[in-house]
Amino acid sequence: MNAQGGFTRKGWILFAVMAFVWGITYLFIKEAVHSITPPAVVAGRTLLGGLVLLPFALRSGALKAAWKHWPWVLAFGLVEMAGPFLLLSHAETQLPSGLTGLLVATVPLFAVIIALLRGDRTALAPVRLGGLLLGFVGVAVVVAGPGLFPSESASVVAIGEILLTAVLYAIAPFIIAQKLSDVPSIGTITLALFAIGLGYLPAALLTQHEMPTLRSGISLVLLGVICTAVAFVAFFALIREVGPVRAPLFTYVNPIVAIVLGTIFLAEPITPGLLIGFPLVIVGCWFAGTGGRLRPRKETLPPPQMP
Repeated sequence: MNAQGGFTRKGWILFAVMAFVWGITYLFIKEAVHSITPPAVVAGRTLLGGLVLLPFALRSGALKAAWKHWPWVLAFGLVEMAGPFLLLSHAETQLPSGLTGLLVATVPLFAVIIALLRGDRTALAPVRLGGLLLGFVGVAVVVAGPGLFPSESASVVAIGEILLTAVLYAIAPFIIAQKLSDVPSIGTITLALFAIGLGYLPAALLTQHEMPTLRSGISLVLLGVICTAVAFVAFFALIREVGPVRAPLFTYVNPIVAIVLGTIFLAEPITPGLLIGFPLVIVGCWFAGTGGRLRPRKETLPPPQMP
């Protein structure tokens, strides 16, 4: 960060990397679930990600430090990975990847609700409450749009899965802040990835009855290596470069990347509801999460969560 508090050149590069890497995650999930079951997708991406990060965690001693706090690391893994990764994978068997990315962007809205329940007075600011309302109006416009879903009953369940994912992603930072703030992040992530991956491995072996297609297999590898392991490394570097306050701002770009890639590579539809609701969701999330400030206070913007 420069003297005026803005992004350095390195900071902007890392910002762009994160916006793309976690925006493309939904495309890879969509491709992977074509021939790989959701439990197998979760087991594959977490174990691959853990294997990539393991040497770094061992070399730095971070894994040993994380093991001392294993109950809370496991709790973090359950909330951050076990639930969301499975819900996302199952939902993308029914929903467009771009829509999934957009709905996950509602995390700041749920974070504000959690802050309200915890008695955070800053969450009562009219601008933030207005953003909260605007964001949920945008979600309603998007999901009510005609022609977006092949099955209405399936769409309701899938949308519920994505919104539950957003709730879990909003809860996870509180575990980190209150119980794991003194534990090296790479140790926490590596240990959590292995715990969740090994936990899902039996379900993956029992549900995966066919040989994955080459396209799905490549997507799973890219999902585990780039969108899980490399993404976390880049995220930590971004925090070191620009600080934990401004680093989360890239999450507002992720849905744009997801929608554009889904349209180009998967021919996903751009409906009137999406065109109208998309900007409402993004603007609502911005005001709910930051209060409209370009340089939000520490407590106003939760850390971004991995899709």
